[in-house]
Amino acid sequence: MTEAEAVAILTAAEIEGPAQDVRRLRQAARDDSQFSDFITRRAAREPVSLIIGRRAFWTHDFRVTPAVLDPRPDTETLVEAALAVPFTRVLDLGTGSGCILLSLLSERPEAQGLGVDCSEDALDVAQINRAELGLDARATLTQSDWFSAVNGPFDLIVSNPPYITEAAFSTLAPEVKDHDPKIALTPGGDGLDAYRIICAEAPRYLTDGGALMVEIGFDQATAVKALFAQAGFSDIRIIRDINGKDRVIAAVLR
Repeated sequence: MTEAEAVAILTAAEIEGPAQDVRRLRQAARDDSQFSDFITRRAAREPVSLIIGRRAFWTHDFRVTPAVLDPRPDTETLVEAALAVPFTRVLDLGTGSGCILLSLLSERPEAQGLGVDCSEDALDVAQINRAELGLDARATLTQSDWFSAVNGPFDLIVSNPPYITEAAFSTLAPEVKDHDPKIALTPGGDGLDAYRIICAEAPRYLTDGGALMVEIGFDQATAVKALFAQAGFSDIRIIRDINGKDRVIAAVLR
């Protein structure tokens, strides 16, 4: 199969940016047979990152599998915001592939971090990424349902929790709905359950003056900001992503 033929196949499947996907898949394929298989999988709406098993995020390539949320560029807004505050001990709730925690620690060689996830399979992926980045000594990974297996304190807590509403879940693109773990996408209902837990519990695990930062959906800023205020946080800020959409809520515990 030529690259031109592959582009035509992906175009017919209504894949956005087919030429770019073809180039990435060609580079990753070991031979023509595998390349043809990759194109067939992409035409069936499997994400390129899962086909090749890696996703570029922040300054690294992370291993990804169907067990973890595929990191998106929007989440780099959370990493950037976190790196703008001082921290030496950071907690990442729902760490998944570990991309947020490991990106932060790679930029702060003096910091230690804990990443927790309820999924053992997700933690297996995070462990691979931790080893590849040489962060075994500074990043601890633990199975935990939010704070259930966590001991503080931390001076920074970050999270990209499931926040898509039950109603919106059915409208997601196949690349997301059919390939990301549902548990990492939506808690059901109004999408706010994770924020309710995080905001209520985080003050017990933060140092005085510590920061809490979470990714949000583009239309959730008002609701999540109210949960932060109710939990006693101050200096609550809404941070927009590169597309100008509300993406991160950040606040301080005083």
